[in-house]
Amino acid sequence: MSGLQTREPGEVFGPRLTLFADMLSVGLATALTCLPLVTAPAALSSACEVLRGAADDQPATAGRYFTVLRRRLRAGDALAGLVALAGALLFGADLVLARAGLPGAVPFAVVAAVIGAGTLVVGLRACARPESLTDWRAAVREAARDAVRDPGGSALVLLAAATAALCAWMLVPLAFLAPGPLALALTAVGLRQARRCRSWPADSRLRRTAGHTMRGTQPPTEA
Repeated sequence: MSGLQTREPGEVFGPRLTLFADMLSVGLATALTCLPLVTAPAALSSACEVLRGAADDQPATAGRYFTVLRRRLRAGDALAGLVALAGALLFGADLVLARAGLPGAVPFAVVAAVIGAGTLVVGLRACARPESLTDWRAAVREAARDAVRDPGGSALVLLAAATAALCAWMLVPLAFLAPGPLALALTAVGLRQARRCRSWPADSRLRRTAGHTMRGTQPPTEA
């Protein structure tokens, strides 16, 4: 983010603090948009898109957030919201059954927690994928691959979600600000994964060249 490196003459607050304030305003707009519940995936996806644009020096404001949200609302977003809501209700019902003292409740609770955590990571990473603006199926498919290829990033996503939930549990008003930092964390993990993917071809070429050099042979010429 080139625009975050310097402070303009006469500027009271630095650009990083300005981005932080913009992130909070985007988070508040996201929280308001999530109130119908079924709009949560589209709301978080739009927040990630706005914050992702900050890397290209685009404004990360609530105004741009609602502009992005208006452009992308479609039936697929409502379906994604219904699926997410149904999954959350099913997970909650499983936990209630596990706490009812049924035989095998402890192993069942562990398995349900693992499946729920994996589903949450894939869902959140899907919201951070650019494909989620137009195609949720492609976003989920790529997010599942990212979750497997980048376990460190998946752990960061899970930690960000747990932190947001903890803040909302400790102080209810923070629930309206938590989506902003959560979206920023998801966006940062997504950009980190994208940079790693771009660097892999160059790294593989360097390794092949080094191998040929050690063997005293010439690397093949690429067409």
